Amino acid sequence: MFVHKIDEELSLKLQELRDAERIFALTDASRDYLREWLPWLDFTTELQDTKDFIKSGSRNFVEGKSLGAVIIYKGEIVGIGGFNNINHVNKTAYIGYWLGQEYQGNGIMTRVAKALTDYALTELKLNKVEIRVAAENHKSRSIPERLGYTQEGTIRQAEWLYDHYVDHVVYGMLSDAHNGTSTK
Repeated sequence: MFVHKIDEELSLKLQELRDAERIFALTDASRDYLREWLPWLDFTTELQDTKDFIKSGSRNFVEGKSLGAVIIYKGEIVGIGGFNNINHVNKTAYIGYWLGQEYQGNGIMTRVAKALTDYALTELKLNKVEIRVAAENHKSRSIPERLGYTQEGTIRQAEWLYDHYVDHVVYGMLSDAHNGTSTK
């Protein structure tokens, strides 16, 4: 079981089926808010969809392909954070995250992204961590920018969001930059 304590009020825990009701309720309560930037809301319309997502994530975790964790803030599940994909050949992890609307503005996601970055580069011994964010999603873009990620470029029309495409800005953190040994 993966549990990672970030600080006194914040931790990450591998998603489990017993978390499904809370995750679905949080998704449902923040549906309109999340829909602006996340493409999967129309595919998560009932509790079983969340259970299926957790089961798939558990299989991928066992196979070393991803890490889907619930974000626990002051004892309550408030969102999801983890690695959408771990590429062991290229030693790269791709961070993904979302937070329930009512929990915004507490620095939660910056701390989660920092903890995931540290874990990937230190514990998993990966070379690079990427965060891809819709170009107009300024709140989410501020997270890798605050953490010292390098803006590497833009992927045009990278994602279909219900009725339009959005560009993604790619941010990367290399292991040597994370350790302070970058020659930049």
